[in-house]
Amino acid sequence: MKLKSLDEIKKLKGKRVLVRVDFNVPLKKSGARIVVADNTKIRAALPTIKYLLGQGAKVILMSHLGDPGGKAKKNLSLKPIGAALGKLLLMKGTAPADWEGRKGLKKIDEMKTGEVMMLENLRFHVGEEKNDRKFAAGLASLADIYVNDAFAAAHRAHASIVGVPKFLPSYAGLLMKKEISVLGSLLAKPSKPFVALIGGAKISTKISVIENLLKKVNSLLLGGALVNNFFKAAGYEIGASVYEPKELKTAKKLLKNKKIVLPVDFVVGDFKGKKARVVSVPKKKIALCKKPYALLDIGPETIKKYASIVRKAQTIVWNGPMGMFEIPKYSHGTIALGRLIAARSRGKVFGVVGGGETIEAIEKTKMAEYIDHISTGGGAMLEFLEGKVLPGIKPLLK
Repeated sequence: MKLKSLDEIKKLKGKRVLVRVDFNVPLKKSGARIVVADNTKIRAALPTIKYLLGQGAKVILMSHLGDPGGKAKKNLSLKPIGAALGKLLLMKGTAPADWEGRKGLKKIDEMKTGEVMMLENLRFHVGEEKNDRKFAAGLASLADIYVNDAFAAAHRAHASIVGVPKFLPSYAGLLMKKEISVLGSLLAKPSKPFVALIGGAKISTKISVIENLLKKVNSLLLGGALVNNFFKAAGYEIGASVYEPKELKTAKKLLKNKKIVLPVDFVVGDFKGKKARVVSVPKKKIALCKKPYALLDIGPETIKKYASIVRKAQTIVWNGPMGMFEIPKYSHGTIALGRLIAARSRGKVFGVVGGGETIEAIEKTKMAEYIDHISTGGGAMLEFLEGKVLPGIKPLLK
């Protein structure tokens, strides 16, 4: 997959460059102010922003935040993100402006070489998610060149992703280029043994990636609530555990694949984390738990089993926690395997981690720095690993 890359542009000095970034980051209250809770995605975009500034470009950033439904909502303004970016760049002038207003257009017209400004939340406009041609053309009119550095949003056919490239010369940013290069290598020629860990809540969102990865991996280790479907399909009673009745047939079919590795024990408990115990999975199809209890983490024997497979891997991909890790009693499987993956990645093994909850989990291990690549995309990463050419990538291909 060959991309039109940012570093191929010969003359950037004085050019207005419209950059689609993904600054859809968590916010929190700090006294009377709203501030950025995690700036990982903002930091990930810095290489592209700094490169453009270094080349003398005028940088106009645009992003969405949350789901305001096409209406301006104060709590979803990009102002806290502009403040966080300003600190990282050691400059002012990144407070967001609405390009449809006179003040915003005036700010863009008055931009100087090496300056940055940010547009207000794209989803304040209904035209963004509808991929409205007029809205896309309006955005494109602000600049000379378009750069897409928002891999995490590349699976969305929105105006700022697929509409703007119809009006401007379009290129992949440095983060986009890196994401596609790394994830592409996993699908092309991964070092073997290749092991994938797939967890999270819904099997319906991950069936396609599971099926595609099964063609590539040596072992596919499953955890999280999605694994409940396999045990329900196999005939076990799972109490109050979350599962998807419509996906049981697919889960039963996947059970026949010998590459799939399932837990041999679980931590069973209540959803508040007050009561918990370990339950082994017997060959006899019995009740693993009864309501109001549920399967909320992989057990110690499963951790050992999965760890022994991970230790032999040369390539590791991880998407989705192994349990309800936000509650300490149910975090052991996720954190233990996260630490092992980070430790292995520090050596000769190539480790890739992706997805919002997975990134949050790896940050909790305090070992995120050892992971070879932390993908900013959750849904985008999964769809890419399904083998799809994402809508946002198509306009960037040579």
